[in-house]
Amino acid sequence: MRKINYSSANTIFGVIVSIFSFVVFSLTVEPTASYWDCAEYISTSAKLQVGHPPGAPLFQMLGAIFSTFALESDQIAFAVNMMSVSSSALTILFLFWSISHLVKQIVSKNQNISLTESFKIFGSSSLGALTFTFTDSFWYNAVEAEVYAMASLILSLLFWLGLKWTEDLDKPRGDKWLILISFVIGLSFGVHFMGLLAIPAVGLLYYFKKYDFNLKSFLLANVISISILLFIFKLLLPTTLSIFGYVEVFFVNEIGLPFNYGTIFSAILLILTVYYLLNKSFKKNNYMLNTITLCITFIFIGFSSWLMIPIRSNANTVINENAPSDARSLLAYYNLEQYPDTYLFRGPMYSDIYSGQDEDEPYKDDKPKYERDYKKNKYVIVNDWKKGKLNNNKKHIGFFPRMWSSENAVNYLDFTGFLDFSIKNEFKGQDQLIELVNQFKSSVDSNDITSEEYHQFLSTYGSYLDIDKPSLIANLKYFLLFQVNKMYVRYFLWNFAGRQNDIQWRGGTENGNWLSGVDFIDEYRLGPQKNLPTDFSENKARNTYYFIPLILGLIGLMLLYKKDVKNFWPLFVLFLFTGLALKFYLNERIYEPRERDYALVGSFYTFCIFIGYSFLSIFNFIEKKFGSYTSLVITSILCLSCPLILATNNWDDHDRSNRYTAQSLAKAYLDSIDEDKQAIIYTIGDNDTFALWYAQEIENYRTDVRTINTSLLATDWYMDQMKRKAYKSDPVLSNLEHSQYAYGNRDYIKFE
Repeated sequence: MRKINYSSANTIFGVIVSIFSFVVFSLTVEPTASYWDCAEYISTSAKLQVGHPPGAPLFQMLGAIFSTFALESDQIAFAVNMMSVSSSALTILFLFWSISHLVKQIVSKNQNISLTESFKIFGSSSLGALTFTFTDSFWYNAVEAEVYAMASLILSLLFWLGLKWTEDLDKPRGDKWLILISFVIGLSFGVHFMGLLAIPAVGLLYYFKKYDFNLKSFLLANVISISILLFIFKLLLPTTLSIFGYVEVFFVNEIGLPFNYGTIFSAILLILTVYYLLNKSFKKNNYMLNTITLCITFIFIGFSSWLMIPIRSNANTVINENAPSDARSLLAYYNLEQYPDTYLFRGPMYSDIYSGQDEDEPYKDDKPKYERDYKKNKYVIVNDWKKGKLNNNKKHIGFFPRMWSSENAVNYLDFTGFLDFSIKNEFKGQDQLIELVNQFKSSVDSNDITSEEYHQFLSTYGSYLDIDKPSLIANLKYFLLFQVNKMYVRYFLWNFAGRQNDIQWRGGTENGNWLSGVDFIDEYRLGPQKNLPTDFSENKARNTYYFIPLILGLIGLMLLYKKDVKNFWPLFVLFLFTGLALKFYLNERIYEPRERDYALVGSFYTFCIFIGYSFLSIFNFIEKKFGSYTSLVITSILCLSCPLILATNNWDDHDRSNRYTAQSLAKAYLDSIDEDKQAIIYTIGDNDTFALWYAQEIENYRTDVRTINTSLLATDWYMDQMKRKAYKSDPVLSNLEHSQYAYGNRDYIKFE
């Protein structure tokens, strides 16, 4: 029987499928800047400016390279969008190679494989890779300038490198794969943290390759793999930045050296430490110390893309969000300190908004904010940080605080039910209050009170009431029904069952739900689906897959568990960490400003590996009854229906090749203003702001108009930037000095 060289065929078929996906994404890519963060990323990439935390410096530097291929300024957006196209095509390549590597372990141990074995391996790889190509969320990311396409590439690359490392574990070059993995982990910090979620799966691949299974070692391997992720993400790099910051302040304030000398000293100390450890490992012939030192060193080398952020921030670029110009401010930038605090295991509930300040400790310490004082040549603390922040009321702190955002109190009340309350003991003798409360409760019992009215009542009379915080049961209910069901399962089924439309879900059955095309299931959940208004029935995003991808994925998952349990668990952990575990960590508010499926593509990527296994399962089943040739024909027809049904359904709503809406609207805003009048246009959110930034920064369109985002105007760094000239726009005049509005100095200024 004729034999085929696996390595050569694997390379050829993988490249073919990758090129095919590149063509698909190239045909449907958006020609200009999209909504949300895309316009900001294009602006900060092409000119190497500083975007919103936590930044994406590697993405931006690569974007700057892609932007050089644009012949005109209005082609820069398309060029940067093509970076996402390229990243997505490479993601498909590594997905194909990962599936072929995994399936081959079941099919054949030989380098030269038979024709039938090649059908099984490359049929499985093609099915999984092509299915992922046409999935809703991945395709969405692939055709715009967002970080998630490149983050998917890093995730898929890390997992593939993990497979190659464990394959060569006992060979001389095995450790080289590990060092490369470490470097890619460092690179992921310059794009998006999503790529790090492959670390536990890679660790478990190592465990199953190196050790025999027993319960104790298995549990320990899981703990260690997760601990490595936490060590890198939460300890290694934040601690390093923290040390850089403290040493910088010490050298300047205590020793009297110029600015940046502490940072330079810390960098030299880090290099010398690496040299010392490597030298010691060679002298002592300490393999473990050498490997760990090299791995951490290459993580730092990959992370070095972050040097771009303070370098460009010190250049005072027009877009310079948070102005992270030194080590301390860079740490705050990394830790997302400008965003509200979230708590995973114990913290405040949204009911805190009704309770007033804590009776015993109404205030808590803020973090001291250091700024450079060039007159004193020192770092000075500008905020009154001692007892500088409102403290949470301890009565409204509890375990598993899923419902934490006070801004979303009305929506929490609407989704999980009203909070119980009673009159405080000191007010129980007030007849008027008792009557008011009784009347209100009677109206509640009669279903005459809306969530908004309930919120207003608690806000108005909260000082007279003891209001219960959401119980642990209520938080669990919210976690399961909203964060898991609506913010994960719904998105998962969008990709593998079908989608109702592209209108954001805000509760109810009309918009944003999953839809399968199986009438009795859809009608049970969403009501009658026949004779719908054309706005519903003809929505381009109304896509139905009849559960075909989902069923194939479950078939593949069962085969994997039955035939290759050692790869089953690492893959399942990857699936969990990029899906449900991510939902737990993000602790999302109810009704986010936009749908968040784009961040879950790692989970959908893993499920497409399971779909790839289904080809092998079906092929083997039919082969036993009808032979290899018949099995190939039937299996190919059955399985190719999966990417085909996705492609035919999704093409029209993912084809952005003629979409110019965001930029047309931005330019219309600017055109409504007289030229050269030093006008100001005020914006609020991402969609109006970033589109204007792109038009002015990249296409040099109406740079005489000053764009001011009112959401950012309360920050000291943004006020500083508004007081500087930007292109043709003169500085915004202000009588306020920086010291008068520096962070923590004044909460508000009263104008009379």
